[in-house]
Amino acid sequence: MLDLIEANELVAVTEYLLREVQKLAKAGADFGALASNTPHLVFDALRRQSPIPLVSIVETACEAVKAIGLKRVGLLGTRFTMQGRFYADVFSRAGITLVVPTMDEQAYIHSKYMSELVKGLVLAETRERLLAIVDRLTENEGISGLILGGTELPMILGGATGAGIPFMDTTRIHVERIVAQILSP
Repeated sequence: MLDLIEANELVAVTEYLLREVQKLAKAGADFGALASNTPHLVFDALRRQSPIPLVSIVETACEAVKAIGLKRVGLLGTRFTMQGRFYADVFSRAGITLVVPTMDEQAYIHSKYMSELVKGLVLAETRERLLAIVDRLTENEGISGLILGGTELPMILGGATGAGIPFMDTTRIHVERIVAQILSP
């Protein structure tokens, strides 16, 4: 799937995910969820074609940010997540400004994400550099919170409170929403 995203073959990504969602529906699932951020590049197209409701990690994260009253938040994730419109569009509709790192910072984050985090490697020097990026976003861009827009980011930044701002773990937020939906009557 990442190869398709890298090649900007978003129709193929949508078709691939739709086949998987259709399998869930055929198995009797009441709803589905994409358990990572990057595939949300095609979430809207997938949702339109899905035979079952889908729970968005992005919309759920936005609701959590809105619930604590934040108006300007940073976003870390893969290059696809930071450069895509899917977070910015959802957050802007809620009146929340989304700030992403500089292009050089995005390249660093993406490289470390793909070469370390997806392999389970958590290095102190990477954590320090990520926190330095968050500090810069806080000081220079005025963010009041940070979206960990990658499911591996809590491994390296979980529990951190860079510059005294809340870090929003999209994985945890999404799982809580999914559990709530499962338990709802």
